Amino acid sequence: MTVRIADVKAHVLEARLSQPFGWSFNRTEVRTGCLVEITTESGDTGWGECFGPAQLNAAVVNAFRPHLIGEPALATDLIWQKLYGLFRDQGQKGLVVTALSGVDIALWDLKGKWFEAPVWQLMGGPLRRQVSAYATGTYRLDSGDPLDYVVREVEGYVKQGFSAVKLKIGFGVEDDAVLIKAVREAIGPHVGLMLDANHGFDAVEAIRLGNHVANLNIGWFEEPVVPDDLGSYCEVRRGQPIPVAGGECEFTRWGFREVLTRRAMDIIQPDTCAAGGLTECKKIADMAAAFGIRYVPHVWGTGIGLAAALNLLAVLPHNPPRLSPLEPLLEFDRSEHPFRQAVLSRPIEHADGMVAVPDGPGLGITINRAAIDRFKVSGRENIA
Repeated sequence: MTVRIADVKAHVLEARLSQPFGWSFNRTEVRTGCLVEITTESGDTGWGECFGPAQLNAAVVNAFRPHLIGEPALATDLIWQKLYGLFRDQGQKGLVVTALSGVDIALWDLKGKWFEAPVWQLMGGPLRRQVSAYATGTYRLDSGDPLDYVVREVEGYVKQGFSAVKLKIGFGVEDDAVLIKAVREAIGPHVGLMLDANHGFDAVEAIRLGNHVANLNIGWFEEPVVPDDLGSYCEVRRGQPIPVAGGECEFTRWGFREVLTRRAMDIIQPDTCAAGGLTECKKIADMAAAFGIRYVPHVWGTGIGLAAALNLLAVLPHNPPRLSPLEPLLEFDRSEHPFRQAVLSRPIEHADGMVAVPDGPGLGITINRAAIDRFKVSGRENIA
């Protein structure tokens, strides 16, 4: 029996923050999200999420809609190739691929529900049933001293049981170096510490900072320079000893082919809701394993995107292949997000820094429609 797609909806959600926060090149007063809902002729529903500008993602999802109605819902690779091919001329990167990611995740959720199996089982797993999470936060507030409130924030994460934290930098080499040292002193020598500059430096500055703080046992230096400039990534890798990470702004196997063949990064961080969905990210992960490059998914959205990342983490190959392979990490965003967990009937939480992979059918989550209705931006659903 062939089950076919009956409807596709894009839901734009938005919530104002209690206080704005920023990173190296931007700030926000709201959290937004674009959720994808796909329904089959039999009445089953799958959910996905798109990373990036919510309203723009919704417009692309709605452009996909006429090409999806009537298609076989279980044919994830077929649909991925069809949509990518139809929009390839202007859509090899960016919004077309982020929107395609949300559609793909929703189709995998549907597929798991149809076969009454978790996505990770359909993808050949699990290799693991729980993953170690690191805490992401430390965004800049409009007032106060980061040496005070950021340090207190990371101390809180350690008390909650997280074994690693990621620090937002990119505000100037000297100021960043002072904060990094203060954070390392606060959390002690054994808690993992990673840096994320959100491409706030050029290669010269990134190399100077990396060499200055390398003795502080830094796990990785994320997005030191703009994502478009792989040459500068290569320079930063050569010029300082901290492992270089990046890739949340890269897309598809073809984009990561360039990253991998140029050895531009030690750790790649595709976002499952951006780089092409579960279908494509598993291909990227297998490519990374062949190159001996580590894969740590970027995660910064709602519980739907978090569930997608966990299902992928359950089947990521051990990398690098050695006697005691390193287990992949989960990025666990702790910054304010009013509907991150609200969209789920049962939130995904950590226990002493460990997060269990959902074991229900599909993504293993149940959607709280009342929360979606509460946070949904009026008039942003199924715009023709």
